[in-house]
Amino acid sequence: MAAVITEDNVYSEAEVNGAPPADGDDQVQLPGPAGNIQGQVEEFLGPHPDYDEEEEERKYYRRKRLGVVKNVVGASCGGMIIYSVYMGLLQMQLILHYDETYREVKYGTLGLEDIDNKMLMGINVTPIVGLLYTPVLIRFLGTKWMMFLASGIYALFVSTNYWERYYTLVPSAVAIGVVIVPLWASLGNYITRMAQQYYEYVNYKDEHVQEQKKPPKGAFHSYIIIFQSVFYIIFHLSFVFAEFPMVLFLNNYLNDYKHTLFKVTQCGASGKGVIENLNKTVLRTLPRSLLLIEVESVLMGAAFLAMLVFLVLCGAAYRPTEEIDLRSIGWGNIFQLPFKHLRDYRLRLLCPFFVYSGFEVLFAVQGLILSYGVCAVGMEKLWLLVMVYGLSSSICSGLALTLLRLPRPIILLVGAFVHFVLIIALMCWSPKPQTPSDLPYLLVLSALWGLGTALNKTGLSTLLGMLYEDKERLDFVYTIYHWWQAVAIFIVYLWSALPMRAKLGLLLFTLIVACFCYVQMERRLAKKIPFRLPRIPRPRHKVKGYRYLEEENSDESDTDLSDAEDDEKDEDEKRLVEEDKNTDGDSQGSPGPERNRVRDRRKKNDNAAYEQAGEREDYVQHMKD
Repeated sequence: MAAVITEDNVYSEAEVNGAPPADGDDQVQLPGPAGNIQGQVEEFLGPHPDYDEEEEERKYYRRKRLGVVKNVVGASCGGMIIYSVYMGLLQMQLILHYDETYREVKYGTLGLEDIDNKMLMGINVTPIVGLLYTPVLIRFLGTKWMMFLASGIYALFVSTNYWERYYTLVPSAVAIGVVIVPLWASLGNYITRMAQQYYEYVNYKDEHVQEQKKPPKGAFHSYIIIFQSVFYIIFHLSFVFAEFPMVLFLNNYLNDYKHTLFKVTQCGASGKGVIENLNKTVLRTLPRSLLLIEVESVLMGAAFLAMLVFLVLCGAAYRPTEEIDLRSIGWGNIFQLPFKHLRDYRLRLLCPFFVYSGFEVLFAVQGLILSYGVCAVGMEKLWLLVMVYGLSSSICSGLALTLLRLPRPIILLVGAFVHFVLIIALMCWSPKPQTPSDLPYLLVLSALWGLGTALNKTGLSTLLGMLYEDKERLDFVYTIYHWWQAVAIFIVYLWSALPMRAKLGLLLFTLIVACFCYVQMERRLAKKIPFRLPRIPRPRHKVKGYRYLEEENSDESDTDLSDAEDDEKDEDEKRLVEEDKNTDGDSQGSPGPERNRVRDRRKKNDNAAYEQAGEREDYVQHMKD
């Protein structure tokens, strides 16, 4: 019965398809391609008739480029928000704690003034040791996660202001001092790395990009200039947003200049310290505690927003295999790399400019705005002076885009000239206290100093990216830059009690030395004097998992060892094999002294040959250029 049904079904199917009926013993033949299941699968899995591979590739790299732009804007906005919160809260906190009535009524014998002094010491002194641990932190966490962790430390500092005690404020201030250098080293390296990635996504069809070879000299320059300019245009707005708590909240409680400056007799160049004899009661009425909590809650929300920006908007700076390369080098080599970079005369000659960069931004706030501005027009105009300085710095950071057409030294030297003229003018001017009519002149000085700051900061970061464009990891270079800035900030913290003319003299001397050393560096480069550039040591991968995905180090050259070194390695291998044969199989002790000596000598030869080969390759490339 089943056979009959099967035959009937076959006959009817064949009859429908227009084919003759098949015999019961013959195998059923499926009709042509229309009914062939294999053909249908191939048609389904095959390329779409409208698929354009070149167009899809173009769209893919366009999305990659948009992702890079998103990363740059995210890092810039994250840094701007976190520093707006930090500077705004610190300014409000120091003004409130300075007022004698506020301290006695709110905290009695707690000693807020002593706590503030130790807090400032923690912020300014701790970064001095940043050179020792910054490379290790970046090695352990990576660039993106270092930025995220640092923003979390700043958020922790904001949270401690809900309960102002010695054991909350001072440790959080020390923690901020610990992460200042790693944060800025990571930001500088991140922006430069994004410029390198953007170049790769724009020129993805070029042979050297596809084969991951060294790009032509100067290939990254335009993107480094644009991205660093965008970063500082956004970041310098932090000075503007930092004044919002002052404008919207604290300014309503301040006394006018006639009260706060009643005992002040000297300002500007003739003054000493910050502001001598400033009145101890700067508040007209005390703000309510509930209102203070509301303001701090808004700042806390902004700090969390900055953390989310770093976490969500900022992508990874390096591929996983590149991070593995860095982590497989070893703690000791990572620790030594910043010091090895100082063998390069370019970095050594830029160190005075790094120091001046730290001097000038602290002097702008502590010297120009406080000792000249607030001393003359009162504390109620503090927000205006800082906002003008921040807006000028933000707008003038766009002038760095002129490096796309002008020679490289122009930006730094023009900024130095502006500051030189302003320092000479400030040495000769001592505004009188309680003179609101000087406000227009002070605003012009703040704007001009902001111009010099913008050219200095943008110029230095761009210059480092251009000088070390062929290195994929600039963590160590930016670590040296921002460590010298931290040293300068510590010196400014120490000289706060000096006369103003002494401060201006030190500032002027540092500026002249910095310009002289920078010109010498450019002259040496023009003469093609070779420089020493340390190579990241050869990675030593462990035999496990995905570490086999990419065997070559991202910073490793293709230069092979010489024949003599190969022969020496072969002899060492033979000696090790012979020792293994002669070793008692039952022994469980450490290897013999001869084996250790051979192993140490081989490791030393490998590392020395690798670094020498890298230096030879850089020298040959430099002479060709």
